[in-house]
Amino acid sequence: MDISSLLAPLNQAQRKAVAAPLGHHLVLAGAGSGKTRVLTHRIAWLIQSQGISPSNLLAVTFTNKGAGEMKERIENLLATPINAMWVGTFHGLTHRLLRIHWQEAQLPQAFQVLDSEDQYRLIRQVLQNLNLDEDRWSPRKIQWFINSHKDKGLRPQHIEDGDNANTWQMIRIYHNYQDYCNRNGLVDFAELLLRAYELWRNHAPLLSHYQNRFTHILIDEFQDTNAIQYAWLQLLAGDKGALFIVGDDDQAIYGWRGARVENIQQLTQDFPTIGITRLEQNYRSTQIILAAANAVIAHNAERLGKNLWTQDQGGELIQIYRAFDERDEARFIVERSLAWQAQGRARADIAVLYRSNAQSRVLEEMLLQARIPYRIHGGLRFFERAEIKDTFAYLRLMIHRDNDPAFARIVNTPPRGIGDRTLAQIREKAQQAQISLWQATTQLIITRYLPQRAMHALYEFQQLIENITIAIEEFSLPQKIELTLNRSGLLSHYQKDSSERGQSRLENLKELMNAAAQFKPEEPHLNLLSAFLAHTTLESDDNTSSEGWEDCVQLMTLHAAKGLEFPLVFITGMEEGLFPSPKSLDEPTGLEEERRLCYVGMTRARNHLYLIHADQRRLYGSNSCPKPSRFIREIPAKLICELRPQTYTPINSPITHKPEWNLVANNTDFQFGQRVRHHKFGEGTILDLEGEGDAIKIQVNFNQIGPKWLSLTYAKLQII
Repeated sequence: MDISSLLAPLNQAQRKAVAAPLGHHLVLAGAGSGKTRVLTHRIAWLIQSQGISPSNLLAVTFTNKGAGEMKERIENLLATPINAMWVGTFHGLTHRLLRIHWQEAQLPQAFQVLDSEDQYRLIRQVLQNLNLDEDRWSPRKIQWFINSHKDKGLRPQHIEDGDNANTWQMIRIYHNYQDYCNRNGLVDFAELLLRAYELWRNHAPLLSHYQNRFTHILIDEFQDTNAIQYAWLQLLAGDKGALFIVGDDDQAIYGWRGARVENIQQLTQDFPTIGITRLEQNYRSTQIILAAANAVIAHNAERLGKNLWTQDQGGELIQIYRAFDERDEARFIVERSLAWQAQGRARADIAVLYRSNAQSRVLEEMLLQARIPYRIHGGLRFFERAEIKDTFAYLRLMIHRDNDPAFARIVNTPPRGIGDRTLAQIREKAQQAQISLWQATTQLIITRYLPQRAMHALYEFQQLIENITIAIEEFSLPQKIELTLNRSGLLSHYQKDSSERGQSRLENLKELMNAAAQFKPEEPHLNLLSAFLAHTTLESDDNTSSEGWEDCVQLMTLHAAKGLEFPLVFITGMEEGLFPSPKSLDEPTGLEEERRLCYVGMTRARNHLYLIHADQRRLYGSNSCPKPSRFIREIPAKLICELRPQTYTPINSPITHKPEWNLVANNTDFQFGQRVRHHKFGEGTILDLEGEGDAIKIQVNFNQIGPKWLSLTYAKLQII
């Protein structure tokens, strides 16, 4: 059969992968190298050239959208439907399998699948049944414990407690949770995978049937597989099945949610006959961007290795901007975005990437001031996030007791034993008497209408609000928020969630205090707390940041950027302790994942890439004077243009002296980063110095008023 039209659009490496001999094959597909094209053409090649029936093919992706697009592209290539072929996500395919073989899987025919929030609520119910306090046993932490062990293929009876009482209790909760699920025909996402693995492992004839059926198994994004997914695929492949695996170990960035980059590295051991093709020609970025990304990722030791290149030589140098602080960083992005727009280019072509969600706050503020519409990818705008709105609800209720939405939001947040039934009774009383929920609660307590436990919990809640209101009266705005977070229990509530999500929430709460410290009301005579809450409400409601806008600047975390591309990319916060993150600095594997994340971020850019770091940054409620990220120093000097020059010590050259990170102006002992005191403005940190002799100017970021330029001759600064 003539397949020249199928192979003609492909480059040499892609053609080699698509037409590889039948058997196991690994395609190491670099960023922007056309991996989806290779995967779909391979399927079409198997059907058209090798005569493989679509019913003998199983294709696995990581998103339902990706599965739908893959099927559509294959049908377009073949000009015929492929309904007999199984294409889907791991969860979708295992769900289909369990629906067919529900009896063998020991499930009821009408078993129900729990989403993440359903699972969370069930865990809370299990804790209630066991008389365990949620303050002591965080439902989110237990959810992570259960799912992470299922991802490893471990049932409760397989987990060793190591004579640790906490671990023993977690295993006990896992036991009770799973017993409840089994009795009621409930299956969570992690259970779909584990139950499907056990189905094949425990039923040899059934496994043999599917091994004979699915003779060719194709998997996309293999670097993102976890332990149970890898084991499931190994079982299915057996001694007969042919694996065609597409992945990139350099883009493995989801270790925190169970993905194992070791899976792709282990293939050559588990499948010794596997062939390997590298897709290194990039169709997205300029050669300079690729060379810089290659230089950074080359510092990772545990990688299979490849080197991206493009036929489009040259390109703009990587622009390194050294900002004074996070506001200068945001101002610079706004200025460049306006200049881009003035050239008639689309705002949607601009992406601003950051390591932590909390970094978006200052960026959002500056974009709003400049009336530049923006969109947050994969998350909410800063003041719309749940933990921020929880905090605001406490503050609003302290200002105005009759704020019903605030009352309803926090009366049981954190959980204090006030259930939906009690809240319904309060609402009913409020409606009958035409009073607020707070007033209705007071009357129900006085008349002792409610059960003793609910009445006590409501009384304690009202006393909590009263006590915090009195306690914060004389404090500054950030101190009011900090005390509210501590006294309300919100901070400890979120601290119990050890997941990435929980950590992000804590960072956002700290950044909220930072926002409060920098807030300057337009009407000084207003109550400061009221003015701040009004400001945040208006900022959240500003239509310039609505997701309804099509042509907006795109804001997102580096994780959310995977799979996307933009002509202009800013990567912000390129500093030690922020990116790479502080948690990764003591772990080689963690640092390597952070470097892969940097590689992913850099390769999102098509034409223009800006890497920004700040001399000083106020984040999570505290000031720091960080060093530039090691990832910047790993880029060869010939590939970068420094917009505010600073000498970098190349990471791979011998260091014979301590790098000079400070700047020193002529004829002065003052240095960048020093703490100083001014008789009028108080204490601050030196951000910059310029000029000579009597004309020397010094920029200081004062704790109370922010950055200010001063004449060194008249400033009379004292070094602290």
